Formats: sequence, structure tokens, C-alpha cells
Amino acid sequence: MAGTLIEEDAALAHRHAEAAARRAGRVAIVRETLAITAYAMGDYALALRELRTYRRLSGSNEQLPLMVDCERGLGRPEKGLELGRSIDRSALSVGTRVELAIAMSGARLDLGQTELALTELEIPQLDPGTAYSFSPALFDSYAVVLAELGRADEADVWAQRADLAAEAIGEAEGEFEDIVEIVEEEFAADGSPADDAPAGAPVEEQHEGDTDAR
Repeated sequence: MAGTLIEEDAALAHRHAEAAARRAGRVAIVRETLAITAYAMGDYALALRELRTYRRLSGSNEQLPLMVDCERGLGRPEKGLELGRSIDRSALSVGTRVELAIAMSGARLDLGQTELALTELEIPQLDPGTAYSFSPALFDSYAVVLAELGRADEADVWAQRADLAAEAIGEAEGEFEDIVEIVEEEFAADGSPADDAPAGAPVEEQHEGDTDAR
């Protein structure tokens, strides 16, 4: 119920998560759910506490990006950066590594470290030729930081790439494939799409073990 309701009624979703925690407080996914609903409510202190409990119970670091964001929400971006640097990112799933890069970039922006915020996002997954479910958020974050640096033309290009990636993976209909191949529009030097550029390619299924669908 918490998962069903969180997008439309975070407060009610949180009450369901609290009810679950009263009954099964030592189940990792219950504490994770309580953390997520608390985060949606803006209660970053509770969310961080529950994420720490989830991490201890599960041994998983997959919610580290949300923990970094909680530290940011509490006005402690330095602690968020310290937390993000405390683990070996290669041990995380690819999607979590991308989410962590976005969270770390946000913490850098909080501190006014705009150049470093850009560097945090310059990871192998910043590839405009292939769209994963996390690509629109990554491309959009890159566009935002470029705009903060006054690089408006480049920011516009990456914003268009974010839109193209979202369209290619069916975000508008709420349907995500794990990975799809897209053919990126060619951009002129001024950031405008070329007239003869293809808009995208059909969705392809990802098979276990695949890392790239180009």
C-alpha cells in the first residue's frame, strides 16, 4: 500500500509504512519503505535514521544516494559528500552509481562548488548515444550544472538529450525498459538539431549480462 500510494498521498503512504514497522520492524524492506515515505514527507532526519537501520539490517549500500540527499536536506552537504566517498562505488549497481553521482553533484552545488558539481556527473554513463532508465535524470542534471556555469548553449543541448532519452524509453506513458538504444539527434554548433537527424530507434530488450545495446 505504501508503494501504491506514495505518488498520490505521501502522508497516507507513510502511515502504512509506520503500521508495517510496528509489526515487522526488523525486516529490512520495511525500514527501507519507512525511510522512503519519510523522505517523501520531507522528514529527512527520520528518513536518514531509517536508512541507517536498513543498511545495518541488509548490508546493502544501494540506498546511499538517498542518504546523501537526506544530509543535504538537513543542511549538511559536507556530510553528504563524506558519506558518498565512504564506499567503493564499483560495488554498487550501475543505476545506484548514477544516482549517487547526481546526489554528490547536488551537494557540490549546495556548497557553491559548481565546477566540481560538473565533474561528479562526468561518468561513463553520461553517454548521449544510449538511453537507460536513469539517463534522463543524469542528462538533465548535467544541463542544470552547465547552465549554472553560464554555458547556456551546451546546457540546451543536454536538456534536449534528456528529453530525447525520456521519449525513447517511454517515460511519458510511465513505461520504462531497462535499456533501449537511441540514435541521438545530431546537434549543430549552436545547439539546434540538424534537419536530417533521426529522432530515435525502437526499444530493445535487455538480456541478463548485457551492458550495452548499441
